[in-house]
Order: sequence, then C-alpha cells, then structure tokens
Amino acid sequence: MTALLADPVSEVVAAAETLLTRRTGATVTLVDPIDLGGSGRSVVVRVRVAENPFSLPRTLVLKQFHPSRKAHDSAAFPAAPSTGSSAADDASPGGTSFLREIVSYRFTTALPVESRPGAELIAADPDDRLLVLSDLGDSTPFAELVRGADSDSVTNNLMAASQALGRMHAATVGREEDFSVLLRRAGLPAENDPTADHIDDAVAALPAMLATRLGVSVPDEVVDTVRENAEFFRSGGFRAFSSFDLCPDNVIIGAEGVRFLDYEAGGFRDAMFDIAYARMSFPGCLCRVDLPADRADAMADAWRAEVVGMWPALADDEFFAARIARAELVWAWWSTYLFLPGDDERVAAAGTHSLAAPRLDVLRQRWIQVARSAERAGDTALADHATSVAAVLA
Repeated sequence: MTALLADPVSEVVAAAETLLTRRTGATVTLVDPIDLGGSGRSVVVRVRVAENPFSLPRTLVLKQFHPSRKAHDSAAFPAAPSTGSSAADDASPGGTSFLREIVSYRFTTALPVESRPGAELIAADPDDRLLVLSDLGDSTPFAELVRGADSDSVTNNLMAASQALGRMHAATVGREEDFSVLLRRAGLPAENDPTADHIDDAVAALPAMLATRLGVSVPDEVVDTVRENAEFFRSGGFRAFSSFDLCPDNVIIGAEGVRFLDYEAGGFRDAMFDIAYARMSFPGCLCRVDLPADRADAMADAWRAEVVGMWPALADDEFFAARIARAELVWAWWSTYLFLPGDDERVAAAGTHSLAAPRLDVLRQRWIQVARSAERAGDTALADHATSVAAVLA
C-alpha cells in the first residue's frame, strides 16, 4: 500500500506511472498534473501522458483513495456492507466500496461508447486504491448549472440529466448477470445493490423517530407501502444499472453531454428510484434544487421517453404516477432517517456540498414533493401523511 506523502498529487502520479508501466511493459511518464480536488478522502488529478508507447489517451484522470483522510460526503452516504473478508474490506475507504467502484467502471467500460454514462476505466490497482480513467475533458459542474438565475436553462439542464439517466438505464437492462459475474471475480458477494440494507434500517426505524421527534404517527397502510416498495431495491421489473450517488456534485456536463461520476455504490436496482431521487432533490445529501411541479414533471417525462421502449408498462400514466410517488416516499423516508436526528458529523459532511441548504427546510421540501406526487397518483392516505410531516417540519 502506498504511504501518504506530504504531496498527495505527486504520490498519485507516481503510483499511476508505476501501475501503467507494469501494465504496458514499457515506461510511462505522466506530467503536468492538475489537482481536480476530490471528496476529501480521495485525490483526483488530471495528467498528460508524455511517453506513450501503447497509444494511451493524451490525458488521463487519476483517482486515489486514502481511507484515513476525512471524507466530505461519507457521513451522508453509508458505506457498503462489509463482506466479512478483511482483504476486500481493507481494499476500500468504506468497506467494499472501492472494489465496487472498480467493478462498476469495468461494467460501464464494456458498454458501447455511445452508452457509457461516464469515464472509461484504463487501469486499476486495489492495493494502492488507484483508478486510472479516461479524461472527460473540460466540463461544467452540474451544481453550477442548476442554481443559475435563468429558469429555462435550469429546466433544460435537469431534463438533459434525466435523459442521460434514462439512456444509462436503457443500455443496461438485462445485463445484471454480467455485473454479478464481475462482482464475484472481485471477491464480492453478488448483492447487486449495497444500499438495500440501509433502506431496510430506515423502514424499521422511522415510525418511532417521527413519533418521538415530531409527534407524527404513521398510518399502517403507509408503513406497508414503504416496506413493499423498498423491496424494489432487490427485485422488480425495471432493473438497470445505477451509479446511485446522483448528487449534483457527481454530475458534469461537457462537450459529450451529461456524465455521471462516483460509482462507489454502483449496482442494479429498480430504475424508478433514480428518477425519483433526482425529483426529490437528491435525498442522500442536503442539496436543494428548486423543483416546482412543472419542472419535476418535465424531468420525469424526459426520463420516461428514454426507457419506455424497454419498459412499455411505463407508458400508462396512472401506473407511472403511482410508482414514482411510492419511490419518492421511500427516499423521503430514508432522507428523514438520515438527517432528522441532526447528527453533527453527518450534517456537517452534507453541508460541504455545493447546493447544501438547512436540513429541516430540505426535508420539508422533500415531503411536499411526496404529497404532490401522491395526490396525482390518487393515494389520499399517503398524500395526507406527507402533508402532515411537511407541516411539522415548517
């Protein structure tokens, strides 16, 4: 394992040169490093390939993890469950998450170029916690584009991201076994969604939390709805690959369009959860994007247009409205479980995000979104419950 030196940029460049030289059998020299930042526990660097005996790209992006360093976002995103294998767990900053990111990049790199949702994996070294990725070029952080003053531009960018999300889903339908094979080869259990257990924790704990902290009781039928729909993280008819962490800080827009970053929790799940995640203003963090009803509907329509050919059932407006309302409920449940207690470390970590807002304001808006979607779906019990939670959070 590479020791953490005084200059982490020099360290990651040296580690990448060693990896690429070993991989190609010829000396590879990397120059002109540019620090692109990182999550706090990672160093991300763009480099130019000076000596290029095997037609490597002219520029590369290097990403190296240091689990001992403080992460900006780990408190908001629980680590993947441990495999029980110390070798696998030690190979990542958060249990199995680094190995899962390698698997996710291998999976998406095998897709046709036009279907790849992000960078191509050039090389990886689990021992050094190092990824060598293709350079996506100059781009604009998505967070900058969705907090602008031009309402039409914000809507267009949100629709573009929703379309890109749909294209990723459409390109990966039916390929879950391919992903499972890669997981097994990496020594990971073929559990294609590492977030499912965390959702289960929220399902079990939130009714008591709402009662004790907000004085809100949860109707049994709402609890049943949450429990039933949480199972779609493990099964269901609309399964596709998801990078999961769709926070605006992990999305960029450049010459090649929308690209998704950070696959540490990548896996297969019901794709309805991804578009619901975006419409709920990214419930794993405290980012807040202005999402009035017409804008949220435009996002859903843009996503549906990309996937309805694969899943014709989604053409039914009533069915679609019901499923998206219930997916949003699961996210509201989970987000409230994460942030209502006001855990200082978790809230501070989420507060570093570009679009972070006060936690109770963010939670209130998420429950308002659930109420709005439930009303459209004709689910009165859910709409009433969501409205009551939002009112107490005001």
